[in-house]
Amino acid sequence: MSEMPISRFPVPELSDLPDDVREQILAVQERTGFVPNVFLVFAHRPDEFRAFFSYYDALMSRDGGLSKAEREMIVVATSAANHCLYCVVSHGAMLRIFAQEPLLADQIATNYTKAPITERQRAMLDFALLMANDSHLASDDDFEELRAHGFSDEDIWDIGAITALFALSNRMANLTSMQPNAEFYEMGRAPR
Repeated sequence: MSEMPISRFPVPELSDLPDDVREQILAVQERTGFVPNVFLVFAHRPDEFRAFFSYYDALMSRDGGLSKAEREMIVVATSAANHCLYCVVSHGAMLRIFAQEPLLADQIATNYTKAPITERQRAMLDFALLMANDSHLASDDDFEELRAHGFSDEDIWDIGAITALFALSNRMANLTSMQPNAEFYEMGRAPR
């Protein structure tokens, strides 16, 4: 298989990037051993890069009622609904690692209603898919359903905000034809 370009748009050289953007990319490379393509593709517009990753960090790294695995479940399920190869593959890897379940990401991406998740997590994903596909139909009953499963209003905000951020990310990944790094496909596959 020939290697596809990682984006339809120009991908800047690291040496041509503003110092803060380059430093952020190099820090990720140091932690992970590679540069996820999303960093290189979004670096095409440094101001948007900064805004996106700032919001990403605020949502995905914050303390709250959702675990890191649950946050990744939302990303994988909604990205699958949005047909986003990059996000399903890359965040599927993160979900496998955080959940320590090598099959879970594939199950959630294919059909989360058949995945071995809790009723609470199923309610969370039901709401995330409502937000992804039909947010205008959200009602107070949907919020009460989540509260009945132990979600706080802050948790509900997180579910909606993660879904919204990844609606943006999914559409940008599809716009750019962003390709997942090969490294993501194998991450978290073998049980520890």
